[in-house]
Amino acid sequence: MSEREIVTVTEAALEKVLELRAGEDEAEQLALRIEVTGVQGVDFSYDLAFEVLSEADADDLPTHVGGGLTVLTPGKDVAKLEGATLDLPSNSNQAGLVLRNPNRPELGPNATLDLSGTLEEQVQEVLVKRINPSIAAHGGYAELVRVEGSTVLVKLGGGCQGCGMANATVTAGIEKTLIELLDGVENVVDITDHTSGENPYFATT
Repeated sequence: MSEREIVTVTEAALEKVLELRAGEDEAEQLALRIEVTGVQGVDFSYDLAFEVLSEADADDLPTHVGGGLTVLTPGKDVAKLEGATLDLPSNSNQAGLVLRNPNRPELGPNATLDLSGTLEEQVQEVLVKRINPSIAAHGGYAELVRVEGSTVLVKLGGGCQGCGMANATVTAGIEKTLIELLDGVENVVDITDHTSGENPYFATT
């Protein structure tokens, strides 16, 4: 098993993690698993959870960080997490732990897409990596609500909610991109309540 250090754990963070682990059942058998769960804005989002070390996935990379604690990094996330530091926030008003990661998601027109999952997962991948970076310049974002057959239902937020160009954004931008990239998509429906946006174009009385 590799002892390559992926995520550095500061002394303060280690103390906090060990304190939290001490409250768990069979604490000595638990490792800390740090996993990338998606993308939020221009950063990755993460999940930190205790897991029985002996039940770790075959591709998890373990690193012993002291105090009897092992950090597990999923093989698929090594490149995304390498060089990151788990620490306590410098602001005393913030609770919990903070993961400072120099790596950023690959976003925009040249982003590599993983289209191996379900249609819903593929739509989410395209929204996060291709579509949202392009409409973020206008302060907006598109959020997947659900997929019904070949129809994708989305909600627009930020500057796109209530924007008079929202319909053009959905039909010309989002729908066109999804249909081009994904076989199972035939149309996109915007179910945003645009009357509650900052610049609603539906008249309200």
